[in-house]
Amino acid sequence: MEISCKSEYALLALLELAGHYDGGEPLQIRQIAAEQNIPDRYLEQLLATLRRGGIVKSQRGAKGGYILAREPWKITLLEVMGCLEGLNSNSSTEEEANPKTLESAVIQEIWHEARQAADLVLHNYTLQNLCDQRSARKQLNLMYYI
Repeated sequence: MEISCKSEYALLALLELAGHYDGGEPLQIRQIAAEQNIPDRYLEQLLATLRRGGIVKSQRGAKGGYILAREPWKITLLEVMGCLEGLNSNSSTEEEANPKTLESAVIQEIWHEARQAADLVLHNYTLQNLCDQRSARKQLNLMYYI
């Protein structure tokens, strides 16, 4: 299972917004794009999707930009992935509900279990957790020279 480019870029942008959350100042697309090396136009589309999903808010004007809609510790990665990728483990197609063969039923059950496990992991992590892990790794990477 791999993370899509769309999800990775969106999480990088959200990580940037979460890191600046305490300041209360919105970040402009060009600032986020430059800091995280994301194409501006693509980031604009991603942030529009996240805005429609209630994860970020936009502010207009000279000091405008994007800010998180809620505190970073209240936004789960599952919510972000659901907004971006349209993931919804509760919905199932008719084929999944009524598999054609015994083998299909076995495969569907295992796939459902894997999806539930992935959802649980993503539900247990928030944007704040990502910020904390980033900070911890930055501390490990610091080198002191005398």
